[in-house]
Amino acid sequence: MSQSALPDIHALAQPGESIKTYKNYLKTLASDLKTSFEAGENIRTLVTLRSQRIDELLQGIWQSYQWGDDISLIAVGGYGRGELHPYSDIDLLILTSDDCADYRDNIESLITLLWDINLEIGHSVRSMGECCQTAADDITVATNLMESRTLAGNPELHTELMHKVGPDNIWPSSEFFRAKWDEQISRHRKYANSEYNLEPNVKSSPGGLRDIQMIGWVVKRHFGAQSIDELVERQFLSKEELDTLKDGQDFLWKMRFALHLLAGREEDRLVFDHQRTLAAQFGFTDGDGKLAVEQFMQQYYRWAMHLGELNDVLMQHFDETILRACEAETVFEINSRFRVRNGHIEVCNAKVFSKTPSALMEIFVLMASNDAIDGVRASTIRLIRKSHHLINDSFRANPKNKRYFLELLRSPQRVALSLRRMKRFGILDKFIPAFAGIVGQMQHDLFHIYSVDAHTLELIKNISRFRYPSMVETYPMACRIMQRLPKPELLYLAGLFHDIAKGRGGDHSSLGAVDAREFCAHLGLNKRDGNLVAWLVEKHLEMSSVSQRKDIQDPEVIREFALTMGDIQHLDYLFCLTVADINATNPTLWTSWRASLMRQLYAETRRALRRGLENPIDKQEWIAETQLGAIEKLEDYGFTETEIRELWADTGEDYFIREQIDDIVWHTRAIADRVKANATVVLIKEGGLLDHAGVSQIFVHTHARVGLFAQLAEAMEQLDLSIQDARIYNSGTGYTLDTFYVLGADGESIGDNPNRIAHIIEFMREHLENPDDFSAASRRTPRQMRLFSTPTRTSMTTDLNKAQTVLEVITPDRPGLLAHLARIFNQYNIQLQNAKIATLGERVEDVFFITDENQQPIDDPQICEEIQQAICRELDEKASRKVL
Repeated sequence: MSQSALPDIHALAQPGESIKTYKNYLKTLASDLKTSFEAGENIRTLVTLRSQRIDELLQGIWQSYQWGDDISLIAVGGYGRGELHPYSDIDLLILTSDDCADYRDNIESLITLLWDINLEIGHSVRSMGECCQTAADDITVATNLMESRTLAGNPELHTELMHKVGPDNIWPSSEFFRAKWDEQISRHRKYANSEYNLEPNVKSSPGGLRDIQMIGWVVKRHFGAQSIDELVERQFLSKEELDTLKDGQDFLWKMRFALHLLAGREEDRLVFDHQRTLAAQFGFTDGDGKLAVEQFMQQYYRWAMHLGELNDVLMQHFDETILRACEAETVFEINSRFRVRNGHIEVCNAKVFSKTPSALMEIFVLMASNDAIDGVRASTIRLIRKSHHLINDSFRANPKNKRYFLELLRSPQRVALSLRRMKRFGILDKFIPAFAGIVGQMQHDLFHIYSVDAHTLELIKNISRFRYPSMVETYPMACRIMQRLPKPELLYLAGLFHDIAKGRGGDHSSLGAVDAREFCAHLGLNKRDGNLVAWLVEKHLEMSSVSQRKDIQDPEVIREFALTMGDIQHLDYLFCLTVADINATNPTLWTSWRASLMRQLYAETRRALRRGLENPIDKQEWIAETQLGAIEKLEDYGFTETEIRELWADTGEDYFIREQIDDIVWHTRAIADRVKANATVVLIKEGGLLDHAGVSQIFVHTHARVGLFAQLAEAMEQLDLSIQDARIYNSGTGYTLDTFYVLGADGESIGDNPNRIAHIIEFMREHLENPDDFSAASRRTPRQMRLFSTPTRTSMTTDLNKAQTVLEVITPDRPGLLAHLARIFNQYNIQLQNAKIATLGERVEDVFFITDENQQPIDDPQICEEIQQAICRELDEKASRKVL
């Protein structure tokens, strides 16, 4: 890097030198560093060089003041290590031997000057005694001082300080390690203990720079070493592992350096908009079924995973040698290959894996089946990692290894933990080569919050949870079904393969089914079991899609889904897989509403299968039974059948097919009370369909008119209510009966809150009766959602059986979306019959069942095209204006 543009620092730092001159020096330094970075200069050179140039500036400025021998300027923290990124804080300690009163004016002037020249400093002014006491009280201060160095002033003060804050006086290495490990555990917890956060922090997330620094701190405190390199000499780290640490640090440094330059400030978060920019800057391009940003983030996640794994190994090693060094050992032999030492399994000798490669599988089976094993000794983890090359085609073909893998999947407990360890130690993707392709693979959206491999293991963990008694309340149906599955290992296999073909292009479900069938045959499973696993992989999205996108009150929908299932056993397996999958994709999406839809679809399909697919429900019988059941209950309230039939006159058949008897009674009583007064009816209660707890039902009975759905959508938008399901029934008497299932902005139901319910009812009545008095909602779109401005996609098909048109709209979520769509419906005289609303992260996938003004399907291709173009134009232009 050329420094010709920088002036001589010694000539620059003279008394009376102007602030502008110092600022120009820093601007020139920043510009030179940026140019050199973009030209591909070595990142270590740049990070070190900025530190050196700041050293020279501070030393020159310090020397322009009058100081004695009892004060010094010390660099601490990252600056003390000699590492400075473009906008990193410059942490300084002004250390005095005693009171600093004699230097107060100079210190204030110095600090003010540094601020005035826009140097981002973090500083403290302490006497020797104060510094020692603060370090003894605060592990962070003690850590920063460990990496300190003298910039100017009396160096003997620093030497004395380092002795007084050393492990012989405060924070002995065992206490230091325990405190720092607790600190790391707490930090990791803030990031969900995962390297795979959607917007990771390159400094603080698991597998980030802090994890590397953690290793360095322990090395310095316990061994008195100056660098991590010395761990190789002490045989705590192999040369290959040291190279991985350094290469990983270089990669993260490049990302952090680029982030600072891009943000124009200290920024360590890889937020979505920066991810896209950096992907292009680092040379990634779209292709091969993956976006450039997804390829870029996969590289990041793989590095974070490698660094996280090394941190795990070394923390375990330090735990054994520092915290447990004086513990009495408890050792028991498992067999000739393995023993357990203080709760951790280890090999009996270093040649176990080379002599018996199958032991690489056996160790995980032992951990799954033995409660006395808490973990793996660090030396054995390292030996496992060094033995990867033993897992080849011959290893995978060995019947013993296949049996071990199946035995693991059949374990009654710890299946998820054992598979997670297999993946963490690099065994899983060796035994299942296709798994390697999804390691660190991320989908660039807000729906999938984990990488594909992390999501897969989270799904396996969810399946395991279905066997825990403590999970019955959370997943009542899945837990009951799990208990009766004849072969749970088939469900685990389906989970491992359900997304294994993502990123290859094409339909990942179909491609994954091929992989699953081949792997099952490879394991020696019979054809029937292999077919079931392959079918589950191929259909793993089916149940979620039908429950959220189709009218599951329609007997024909249930019949078609039952035909796909074939029998109850396939339904049972698919239900458990689907529940585990949704929760592993994004737990926030598993609302009580989605859970109830899944339970209803399962229950109705199971009944259809038990009844026999050759005996479909007769539509007229269904309607007659529903009406008679409602009449019986209404008669208890004093109604006569004649009065009831009059109230129901011209009410369409769909109402009696899709609504429950109790709800029909509830609606009818309210309508009877208000019909003479010609008043709008608005009712609210919890639940509705079957066991739909956790969702609120709003029923509206009012005059049918153009723009009604838009008014209702706008009213609920202003009330912070999210429509999950909408059913519109237009009667021949000029009234409409509308049922909405809604959640609050927090994803919860309205609840039993009389004041809130009264406010909603009054607001909606006023809005319907005086729509001109209300303005449209104008809530802001959240930052993350604004970044995903993908074009709107639509499709229109005709459902001949129901004489309706099915409109599907996939678009980025935003406030007021339904109201925008409703206004377009008005323009084209579209009658809404039903709506299924699904919000998936930043994206909505809404399905509308519509007709023309004559209650007929919209089958004119030109009109259909016009409607879709209008929707895309309206939504995409709105989104564009919001982003701008």
